[in-house]
Amino acid sequence: MKKSLYSHVILFFLFLSPLLVSAQEEDLMSMLDEDSETIVEKVTATFKALTIINANTTETVKAKTLVFNIIHRFGNVSGGAHTLGGMDNASNIRFAFDYGITDKLLVGIGRSKVKEHIDGSIKYKILGQTTDNKIPVTIVWFSGMAVTPMQSPRNGDGSERWSKAAHRFSYIHQVIIARKFSPAISFEILPTYSHRNYIIRNVNPENGAEDQNDLFSIGVAGRVKINNRLSIVGDYFYTFSKYRDNNSAKPHYMPLGLGIEIETGGHVFHINLTNSPGIIGNDYLPDTNDSWLDGDIKLGFNIARVFYL
Repeated sequence: MKKSLYSHVILFFLFLSPLLVSAQEEDLMSMLDEDSETIVEKVTATFKALTIINANTTETVKAKTLVFNIIHRFGNVSGGAHTLGGMDNASNIRFAFDYGITDKLLVGIGRSKVKEHIDGSIKYKILGQTTDNKIPVTIVWFSGMAVTPMQSPRNGDGSERWSKAAHRFSYIHQVIIARKFSPAISFEILPTYSHRNYIIRNVNPENGAEDQNDLFSIGVAGRVKINNRLSIVGDYFYTFSKYRDNNSAKPHYMPLGLGIEIETGGHVFHINLTNSPGIIGNDYLPDTNDSWLDGDIKLGFNIARVFYL
């Protein structure tokens, strides 16, 4: 009797086991589906370099990574054949090193020909865009400081214009907000505040407005990917300044840059055209005095080389 009962019980569980296994598989698959739905990744490579032409991007580098940047601006193409389209004249050259303290924190130092500026900068990634769009944009804070060691200009009475060391310093702060709309299209906006410790209180003869130490600007920049190695890039800045509006005594133009970006292994190479001789914001925001319409356009290139330390 007992033997018969045991055999029935064994047969019952043998019959039931496929159903139990099937139910467990369904539960396991549903758990895996739930887990896969909760996987959220950060959007990467919104831009391919730390700068576009004039504008900074939201990109940082991995910790213990060093980026060496060379940026060159030639003279105005309006110089014609006698200057080989401006290539005989270097309007500005900048060498810079940027180092990743962490994946989100980047520090840099550079030297420009214009005003012999030595600059230091810090960039911190506050938020990163996510693939589920719960965080729809990347937000980065950028701050830069520049000092000029060049010989001080002279006033009319022969005295030095920069009578204090503080007169040689200028600053820039930006919130960079970017979104990668697709693998091919990225766009950013750059609300910007800049401050110069020393200015000459010139007056716009058209409206009587004086130049100011503090300037507010807004920048826009974008990248359109053509193929795996080639992209079109551009940026533009508008500075809110009555002194710079239609100033016949000292014309001011908004910096505009257009170019192509080429990826070649460990290099990102930009070939561009811009009306700005300045490379850092401390220079191009207050002092772009050349116009695209007058042919005062400068051929330039940006090249970055990455070293993994």
